[in-house]
Amino acid sequence: MKLIVLGKYGPFPPAGGACSGYLLEHEGFYVLLDCGNGVLSRLQKFTGIDKLGAVILSHLHSDHISDLFILRYALQMERERGLNDTPLLLIAPEEPAEDYARLAYKNVFKIEPIRPEKMIDVGPFRFSFLRTVHTIPCFAVSVSLHGTKKLVYSADTEYFQEFVPFADNADLLLCESNFLTEDLCKGAKNHLSASQAAAIACEAGVQTLLLTHLLPFKNKKDYLDEASEFFKNVFTAEEGTVYNI
Repeated sequence: MKLIVLGKYGPFPPAGGACSGYLLEHEGFYVLLDCGNGVLSRLQKFTGIDKLGAVILSHLHSDHISDLFILRYALQMERERGLNDTPLLLIAPEEPAEDYARLAYKNVFKIEPIRPEKMIDVGPFRFSFLRTVHTIPCFAVSVSLHGTKKLVYSADTEYFQEFVPFADNADLLLCESNFLTEDLCKGAKNHLSASQAAAIACEAGVQTLLLTHLLPFKNKKDYLDEASEFFKNVFTAEEGTVYNI
């Protein structure tokens, strides 16, 4: 299984950057996790839009879904040109209801709601979900490949103890760390700090921690310095990089 980081920033990117978007690949089968601004252009450096097997949205905030509203035009035009008439599987939270309703567009998507109690098989991947602590319904995603490899994506969340067993023994934990501890001390909410992400990685016994959903105006070294006090095998996600799991 490969993880390709297309965008790593939130809630907005720096010049030349992109918000949350992560491409999973195994033997030519692709699934996109989140589709923030700037992601669609970068995706096409690695595969064609017609090769996507599914898109999974962790939640319906704009920095995680905005390019989906551009992707639908590309899918529509593929259909009009006779290149592909199969709706693309789109898996997303049902709430907020008004945002969920906006996802439907000219039958280019086959939309299915996330059910946290239900696992979903898509191609070679098996997905399971855990609701996180965020301002709107949001779901962490666990991805397994033939029961042997496991990637866990935190999506957006505050710290909550139930996330630790969900990430248990993951080969790679792709974990948001929007804040540093100093931000939490000033009252920042709704996201993890780098130290909290590292503490989760340590408690869960993961092999590698990849920090993502970073603020564009902070220095990535500060994130790494803070996280490495608690967990040594930690890196910041790098856009355009392919990680083998």
